[in-house]
Amino acid sequence: MSSSTVSTKTLGTALITGASAGIGEVYADRLARRGYDLILVARNKTRLCTLAQRLKRETGRSVETVAADLNNKSDLARVEAILRNDPAVTLLVNNAGVAAVTPLVNSDVEAMDDMIRLNVIALTRLAYAAAPAFVARHNGTIINIASVVAIAPEQLNGVYGASKAFVLALSHSLHHELADKGVRIQAVLPGATATDIWDKAGKPLHTLPAAILMSTGDMVDAALSGLDQGEVVTIPALPDKAEWDRFEAARRAMSGKLSNAVPAPRYNNKLSAPAPMLARA
Repeated sequence: MSSSTVSTKTLGTALITGASAGIGEVYADRLARRGYDLILVARNKTRLCTLAQRLKRETGRSVETVAADLNNKSDLARVEAILRNDPAVTLLVNNAGVAAVTPLVNSDVEAMDDMIRLNVIALTRLAYAAAPAFVARHNGTIINIASVVAIAPEQLNGVYGASKAFVLALSHSLHHELADKGVRIQAVLPGATATDIWDKAGKPLHTLPAAILMSTGDMVDAALSGLDQGEVVTIPALPDKAEWDRFEAARRAMSGKLSNAVPAPRYNNKLSAPAPMLARA
């Protein structure tokens, strides 16, 4: 659907975290035009209000804002309560997150702790708040924004990659548990995307090669197209989906061979005792 098109149908309410800029802001725009009312969550109240006013004016949708720091337990609890108790919410976009680009040994452990709390714990708690309500209504969608480093952790900071691998694994598990209960799950794995997350991580956006950098608009449009096509995992930059399908098929085929009563034969070789040292003359 074109970003200039406004839908008159109502699809319920989409709650979007990290909604004041970047990927979250584009999701807000696209989902409003598709027919969703919005609850926008982010720390920056001023930017949230500015975005909400624009979307109300351009789309006619209802747009609420929640200024919240998801690393703050009380703020996170407020957003969880909305997901549990508001029957209008039909879609959660778990987008809030931070990145890191420095090697682990050069990274501040407190910053890594903060990243885990946002990328992993907050995202998980929001998914857990939404899922039971969606199951009860047999209707709902959870979109988790991961990253290509979920499957290529060598590219950036290892804790960042690990946090996004968690998001991918959680999404697989949620799909396995909830698909037959009317709940859709999608994990989106963007590559390098033109947002301020790079500057905040200490790698200025202008230093990235233009050939690998996707605009936020193109990224979100591709992700929503993947959702429309029923994808559980969407990698907007991957040219040939068959590559992912083969990767996933190999993983699933191997998963049936990971538990056994005995070790694999290659581990059964008994090491011979070391030869005794010859006595010196």
